[in-house]
Amino acid sequence: MKKIFFLTSLFFSLISYSQVKDFEVKGIINSSEDKDLLESATVHAERIKDSSIVSYTITNEKGKFSLVGKTSDSKIKLVVSFIGFTPYTKIIDVKNQNVGTLSLKTANVLDAVVIRSSAPITIKKDTLEFNVKSFKTKADANVEDLLKKLPGVEVDDEGAITVNGKAVNKILVNGKPFFGNDPTITTRNLTKDIIEKIQITDTKTNAQAFSGEDSDGENKTINLTIKKENNKGYFGKVAAGAGTDERYEYAGMVTRFKQSERIGLLAGGNNINSPGFSFGNQRLQFGGNNRSFGGGQGIVTSNNYGVNYINVFKKIFEVSGDYFYKNSESDNKSSSNRETFLSDGTSFYRNSETTSLNESDSHDASLDFEIEIDSTFRIDIESDFNKNLNTNIFNSDSETLDNSKVLTNDSKINSIADFDRENFENEINLTKKFGSKGAFLRVELTANLNKTNTDDYVKSETNIYGTSPDQIIRDQYSDGITEVKELGTKLTYRLPLKAKKLFLDIAYNVGNTNTQKTRNTFDFDTNTNDYSSFSTLLSTDFEYSNKTSKPSLELEYRDQKWSASAEIAYINRTLENTDFLRPQTNLVREFNNAEYGFSVRFRKSRTSGYRFRYNFKNSAPSLSQLQPFRDESNPLNIITGNPTLSPSKTHNIRFGASNFNWQKRTGFWSFANISLTDDRVVANTVINPNTLTRETTYANVDGFVNMRAGGSYSSTKKWEDFGSLRTEFRIFGTYNKNINFNNGVQYSSNITALSPRIGFDFSWDKILLIRPTYTVNFSRNTYDIASFSNKNFTSHDVTIATTANFLKKFEWLNDVKYNYNPNIADGFQKSAWFWNTTLRYSILKNNGAISLKIYDVLDQNTNARRVATEDYIQDSSSTVLNQYAMLSFTWKFNSLGKAGKKFEPRSRRYRH
Repeated sequence: MKKIFFLTSLFFSLISYSQVKDFEVKGIINSSEDKDLLESATVHAERIKDSSIVSYTITNEKGKFSLVGKTSDSKIKLVVSFIGFTPYTKIIDVKNQNVGTLSLKTANVLDAVVIRSSAPITIKKDTLEFNVKSFKTKADANVEDLLKKLPGVEVDDEGAITVNGKAVNKILVNGKPFFGNDPTITTRNLTKDIIEKIQITDTKTNAQAFSGEDSDGENKTINLTIKKENNKGYFGKVAAGAGTDERYEYAGMVTRFKQSERIGLLAGGNNINSPGFSFGNQRLQFGGNNRSFGGGQGIVTSNNYGVNYINVFKKIFEVSGDYFYKNSESDNKSSSNRETFLSDGTSFYRNSETTSLNESDSHDASLDFEIEIDSTFRIDIESDFNKNLNTNIFNSDSETLDNSKVLTNDSKINSIADFDRENFENEINLTKKFGSKGAFLRVELTANLNKTNTDDYVKSETNIYGTSPDQIIRDQYSDGITEVKELGTKLTYRLPLKAKKLFLDIAYNVGNTNTQKTRNTFDFDTNTNDYSSFSTLLSTDFEYSNKTSKPSLELEYRDQKWSASAEIAYINRTLENTDFLRPQTNLVREFNNAEYGFSVRFRKSRTSGYRFRYNFKNSAPSLSQLQPFRDESNPLNIITGNPTLSPSKTHNIRFGASNFNWQKRTGFWSFANISLTDDRVVANTVINPNTLTRETTYANVDGFVNMRAGGSYSSTKKWEDFGSLRTEFRIFGTYNKNINFNNGVQYSSNITALSPRIGFDFSWDKILLIRPTYTVNFSRNTYDIASFSNKNFTSHDVTIATTANFLKKFEWLNDVKYNYNPNIADGFQKSAWFWNTTLRYSILKNNGAISLKIYDVLDQNTNARRVATEDYIQDSSSTVLNQYAMLSFTWKFNSLGKAGKKFEPRSRRYRH
């Protein structure tokens, strides 16, 4: 019976589709008062019977539009919307026609309160706004499901979001953070039904937004607006599951909204390697991917608890804070085989096996204050605290063989290390605006403290064979304290040269980073039966300071289409190191360098733009690279710094372009980055041909080149009452010219890589979703040293994600991944299928669900991989999570909006 019903439904759908008519409506939009042509006005067609969106577009810079669509209806409603104007509506016949010039009337203040816009897309200056009701999703969709439906927005398997190629680094709810800075906690827990609008803007700091500054345009912010009548009550989710092999997971979250006040609690734990508050199926309902929940690899057991609070007092003072406690335990075993190539044409081999057990407890807290004294003066205070207690038990066995596969040296290491880290960061930002032309004065103060206590027991045995055999046995205890204090001040004054268009920023930045490091190492003394013999060779006691002063000037221009800036700065840097154990290694180095750059951004229209940026930067060598201290903690690789190193000098060139055609549902974005570096600091290692032990120091080299380029083109095809197909082609390419040393011989390597990818997103109404992608990776390594042979690598990746809802209340989800890497060495798995499947049944009026998940259905999970660099190839593998099945229960609750339903209008109106 069900099959007959399904076939009948499909038959009538095809008949209906065969009666679909094409139409094109053209026209011009202007204002009724001054006849100004309105750019980026939204024009859309609605079905009369249910107000669903048939097609939409926006006007160009001349106010013209061309609305193309398909429908089986004979009449549709034409709706035109623009900020500050009363929407225009008209019932029209479905046919090709020109409606001429349509004039919009200016909306009065009262209209702004009651008018509701049904436009799917609205453009407000630099903000792109989507009407949630205009995009169809499944009934219980969360924000992530919704974002995947928006044009120009992409969400990957880990929950990372991009908009026209720009990464989204901040997600807000009603303009405020939601559980810190982890976007997946927001996107995978908030449901579509409580969201009214989704707004996308360029990311700015609070101070930049207050002062009216332009952003760099490199990142995007998404703001989710909740209806005012929904901004009171509770919503949340709880879940628990148990599986085979003693696998389990649990999670819970509840948030209370009370106008400007918001309180949230969450908890989660599992032993299935989920990094945070994920649950329910392999697509991670609870999020948490971007937050660190302790260290370790292999099989991880974790527990995580958090609280979040935010409130506004008298519209002047806002406080927000969160606290997270996390503990984890991981168990991992790994092995690797590495072949290292030498400049004389020979090579040597290193095989190693390691096991580690890591236990971690951490506390994270943040507290932010935003104080807007008046419309001209604002204070922002941000404080972050982290404390991490970590214990790591580590065992390693390694061996090195020469070109003839003869054992040359081997090493065994057993260690138990405890780390106690505390990090306290504070930033105060004061901004004072003057007049109405854009002038302001800003003071930024930073004070950071990082303190680490370590205790480490190490037992090692190193054997060197050959003509000069040697054995080094160590049984040592070390305790150490590292304390880093960082203080900084930056003053910025903006002088308007032309009101709100041309500015001169005068800034002065000073900073001082002071590092004190003490490490006491004691050898085991058989006479005292204790670790009492102090080892000067392996101990350190020094103080290091990095003082900088940086005056700078920046000229900035902007209007509706163009923005440009040019900056020049002069940096004075003094590096000073005082070694209390080895005074002969004391050093003082002073560097004086200029930095400069400029950028240009052109907005051809509200939906397309181009940007170009160039800058020249200097980077000082690190202390370990400069300090002439001979570090013999690893007998097989002794490292000595070089106090004569110079700062590296880098030229960066960046280009970007993007455009989205709302009418054709097509869009593209592209980028290109080029970096040219001279005086780059690289390691210079000389290998003893008999023992294969290494002596390493550092040197400056010229000629580094790094190039990255890529782009994406996507198009969407929609069928009324049937579904849609989104196609995307993406390609990335890199070129790197690296200058290095191999056994004292300088050489260059050229690495070229290309990764094209094609993906499809097919949606058949609410019945079926299929998302297949295919990626192929090509890599070619070439060298200018005769003893190195050129290498080519190829790998293939296929992923298929499906969601099927053929039966009422049943949902079947599948994630299939296939990887084939023919370059993996013998003994490692070259290809693997990885398939997760979940069957989900909705209960409790769709507020609850019972799920059966099978992880790694084919039992082929592997993480074998090959890494190829300038002078070595390494194959490695480590512990992975094995196949298991899990039965789980999920329940969500939501009281938002129940107290505010009486405020809903009885009749349908429009509002911007």
